[in-house]
Amino acid sequence: MDIGVTVGDDLDRLASSPAAFDFVELGVGAGSLLPESIDPDRLDRALAGRDLMVHLPYSQLLTSYAPEVNDAIVAYQRRLLEAAGDLGAEKAVLHATSADRDDVEFREVAADQLRRVADAGREAGVEVVVENVGHQHRGIQLSVLGDVARETDTAVCFDVGHAYMEGGNKAIRRFLRRHGDRVSHLHCHDVRRRGDTHIPVGAGEVDYEGVSDALGEFDGTVALEVFTDDDALLCDSAERVADHLGAEW
Repeated sequence: MDIGVTVGDDLDRLASSPAAFDFVELGVGAGSLLPESIDPDRLDRALAGRDLMVHLPYSQLLTSYAPEVNDAIVAYQRRLLEAAGDLGAEKAVLHATSADRDDVEFREVAADQLRRVADAGREAGVEVVVENVGHQHRGIQLSVLGDVARETDTAVCFDVGHAYMEGGNKAIRRFLRRHGDRVSHLHCHDVRRRGDTHIPVGAGEVDYEGVSDALGEFDGTVALEVFTDDDALLCDSAERVADHLGAEW
């Protein structure tokens, strides 16, 4: 199991993040940091031997009501994935969003879009992992996401904190027991019901022992998504997650 850290879309933050992490997850696209504009030599120096993962545009919807727009969304994600693949990215996180998450018939559109983007990733040599954001207005619900990921043969980025915000610790355990075999990538942080999110592990209400019990043996990748530049807090969260998952860090 490899443990890394998210760094937003900031190459300087990537370079200054703790060298102890196995990889960094870099945000790309959405008019901020386009992967084709990144100097590969600068990136290699910043990575300093660590692996690279990317997070596709945070606010880009996966689906639209217009077929022409859906085609454009796939083309845009394909372009980002090809550029990320050229930079050596191993995985790309994609938010599971929909123009209408409550329309049962429209779920077929979401599934088709996800399949197309995941296929584009395979062609680029990058594993697309679809992230649960069901706590957001347009995020596909956990109860739907697992089935859609299985139907499209897409790996999952399971965000523990997002799942807690959507349905508490019960929702975390329920999803992992049903769909834990599809989880390739974890986003780990802590949250509180009052609205605090992406805080250090152990500072909130997520039952990480329950995560471990429901997930079972895990040999994928874990990204710490703790919103702080305090290296000590990041490393402490990594140690806590590793301990819960029965790994060394």
